[in-house]
Amino acid sequence: MAEELKVHLIDHPLIQHKLTLMRRKETGTKDFRELLEEIAMLMTYEIARDFPLEDVEIETPVAKCHGKKLSGKKIGVVPILRAGLGMLNGVVNMIPAARVGHIGLYRDPETLKPVEYYCKLPNDVAERTLLVVDPMLATGGSAAAALDLLKQHGAKNIILMCLVSAPEGIRVVNKEHPDVPLYVAAIDERLNDKGYIVPGLGDAGDRIFGTV
Repeated sequence: MAEELKVHLIDHPLIQHKLTLMRRKETGTKDFRELLEEIAMLMTYEIARDFPLEDVEIETPVAKCHGKKLSGKKIGVVPILRAGLGMLNGVVNMIPAARVGHIGLYRDPETLKPVEYYCKLPNDVAERTLLVVDPMLATGGSAAAALDLLKQHGAKNIILMCLVSAPEGIRVVNKEHPDVPLYVAAIDERLNDKGYIVPGLGDAGDRIFGTV
C-alpha cells in the first residue's frame, strides 16, 4: 500500500510505541495530549533532518571553532484548528523561533467537505517553510483546503505533517498538491462510512480537549 502512495512514513520505534498508547480507548485526555505533543517533537526532529546547514565560526570558553547552524531557514507552523493545536507545542519546542499561523476548518457532517471559518498567518509566509500540522488525515479534504488557502496567501514551501492517515486522504493530497511533502506516523486501513479512519484513534479533537 505504502509503495503506491507519495508519503514519508516515520516509523521510529518511539513514535510507534507512543502512538499505540494513544490509540487505546482507555487512554485519558491528559496522557493523550502529552503523547501527541511528544510525537510531534519526534516527527519534527525527523523532518528537520534534511534542513540545510551553513558553517559558522564561534568561540567556546576554550577556543575558537567552526560549527554548523541552520542555513537562514525561516520556519512557520500552521495548525489546522482545532486538533492541530495538539501538535503545536511539540513543533515549537524543537523550533522555538518559528512563527505560528492558524487555519480554522471544520468538516460538514453531511457532505464531509471542509468549511473555512478562520485564517491568520504571518505576513511573510512566502519567505518561510511552513509546517502544517493536523493529527488526522482522513478524507484529505481539510488538508487540501488548508494547503489551497496557504498558496493563495503566497506560500511557496509547505510541508504537511499528520499523525494517522488513511490511503484515501493521502491520495487526495497527492493529487491536489503533488508539490507538498507529506509526513505521517501511520497509514491505516481505510475510512468508514462516516469518514473516520479505521482503526484510527477516534476523534482527535475530542480526545485532546476532553469534549464529546
